[in-house]
Amino acid sequence: MPVTDAHRTIDAVWKLESARIIGGLARMVHDVGLAEELAQDALVAALEQWPESGVPDNPGAWLTAIAKRRAIDHIRRSQRRERKHEQLAHELEQRPPEQAPEQDDVLRLMFVSCHPVLPTEARVALTLRLVGGLTTEEIARAFLVGEPRIAQRVAGAKRTLAEERVPFELPDGPELAERLASVLEVIYLIFNEGYSATSGDDLIRPGLCLEALRLGRSLAELAPYEAEVHGLVALMEIQASRSAARTGPSGEPVQLHEQNRGKWDRLLIHRGFTAMLWAREVGGTPGPYVLQAAIAVCHAQAHTPEDTDWAQIAALYEALARLLPTPVVQLNRAVALGMAHGPQAGLALVDSLLTDPALRDYHLLPGVRGDMLARLGRHGEARLEFERAASLTRNVAERAFLLRRADEVAGTGAPEVTLALAAQDFLRRDDLDAGTIRSYGQTMRRLCLTLGGQTPLASLTADQVARVFAVAWGDAAAGTWNRHRSAVRSFGAWASLEDLAAGLDRRAETRGRTEGIAAAQLDALWNRPGLPVREQTLWRLLHESAAGVGTVLSLNVEDLDLEDRRARAGGTWVGWRSGTARLLPRLLAGRSRGPLFLADRRPGPSRTPPEADLCPETGRRRLSYERAEYLFKQATKSLDPAGDGYTLRQLRPHA
Repeated sequence: MPVTDAHRTIDAVWKLESARIIGGLARMVHDVGLAEELAQDALVAALEQWPESGVPDNPGAWLTAIAKRRAIDHIRRSQRRERKHEQLAHELEQRPPEQAPEQDDVLRLMFVSCHPVLPTEARVALTLRLVGGLTTEEIARAFLVGEPRIAQRVAGAKRTLAEERVPFELPDGPELAERLASVLEVIYLIFNEGYSATSGDDLIRPGLCLEALRLGRSLAELAPYEAEVHGLVALMEIQASRSAARTGPSGEPVQLHEQNRGKWDRLLIHRGFTAMLWAREVGGTPGPYVLQAAIAVCHAQAHTPEDTDWAQIAALYEALARLLPTPVVQLNRAVALGMAHGPQAGLALVDSLLTDPALRDYHLLPGVRGDMLARLGRHGEARLEFERAASLTRNVAERAFLLRRADEVAGTGAPEVTLALAAQDFLRRDDLDAGTIRSYGQTMRRLCLTLGGQTPLASLTADQVARVFAVAWGDAAAGTWNRHRSAVRSFGAWASLEDLAAGLDRRAETRGRTEGIAAAQLDALWNRPGLPVREQTLWRLLHESAAGVGTVLSLNVEDLDLEDRRARAGGTWVGWRSGTARLLPRLLAGRSRGPLFLADRRPGPSRTPPEADLCPETGRRRLSYERAEYLFKQATKSLDPAGDGYTLRQLRPHA
């Protein structure tokens, strides 16, 4: 058999059988990570043997048998071998294959992969890896991220499951509903990333949609008496039916009311209707996915846009909002209200969401608002909203679509000075040092993102600024609030506007003693495997030098004295000990100048930092305080007894 054909067959068999094999092994060895390794051993054996011997009549059974032998061998070789382990291995060896509850194994694997103890990104990656049978390369390509990042997520998820001793079993009672909701959430997240990609050039990634449908259909077979499972499948089937009509010849988005409904896939619509009938057959109070599927059914039943029963859709969204009162559901409800009762009704609900922090950078909020303003004839305001939505989305096709909509409603007249242009000129002043430019720049970027960079400067008001502050920094520490307030006051004075900070009271700052991190937690942090060298070096340097975070992040390569273990920082010196000294050469990697700690990526053309914050050798900018703080909090959540994660200031040694 040709090697290429054999490998293609093995790949197809693996995608079909891997979840069942890994699930069965996990039940045997009680460790998901080890189960996958044993299954991979069987896969390697197939790659070695099948090109020569040919594909067996039952390839899934062949892989299962090989993997089971590997599991038995592992149990027998274990250093902790005791009599009960020998007995377990003997029982497993004698047990007939048909006794294994294979369907339950796959269902268990789904529940474990989507366990709430894991962060959402890790659940998605682990589910696609273990249940979907995708390689790390395939997952990385689907989500447009680097393969190492996906590998880290998968490895971290397995480690967390082992550390938390998550049992390989099906939940029951009240826990079942919560855990099932987590599984459904992961599957729908995968589908949505394929149906409306959050980044990249294309609006749709069909591969992710197909994987989510495959997972959903499998779950419906494994849990046939759960109405929400059938509701999710119905929702995805009907939404996927519109894929061919959602983009134009150049990949541009086509809105629902403009789609050629003749391109809708009738087979998928029929499958969606069937899944909806199953959900109704199961009965019970409709859950979120059943209600969303009912909305999708309303759209699918309308032969023309004019036939759409928007009143019924608005009523369904109202029921969904009572059950799931999230800002995104309310925004969708506003769209339905605008179609059922006129744009003014929808706009009133949209405007009530403007101060919701959850929608702060959600591009669909200004996109929906722009659409309603355009329908009301308020074209100047609509243009600003479409431009702001375009600045917030990371999807190229969607950005181009929104900018076209802005051009379509653009008015004529003399060009005005915009907030974005004024902010650029303000930050180019010669009397601002690099640190102040960096600090003020954060404030101005947030104002431009929230209000729209094309907002006429003359129309900027203190009320608008106060709204931005309430959403962006309402819960921030006093020092952070006051820093941004100071930037707005300076900008207002420079631009000769009325006091833009009139609605912003200065907050009292209290600097209590920062509690350090306990020695046990520090030891666990220093010994954690797989930490990036940048984070290791920064954290060690902060701990060993007792210097401020801003001071350490401001260090440049040319200021380092590696031999004396110190560096010049302004008018003072920062020193370190052996831990940092061992890490610095790896961090520098031959660099001779520029910021010591660099961001992960090069800045975009619209975000060129000051020259002092740009590495001339790599093109990357200086690592920001905010990003460094976020990464440290995420890395230390599991160490912090409160579960919140520590701050970088807490790395200072105890007095």
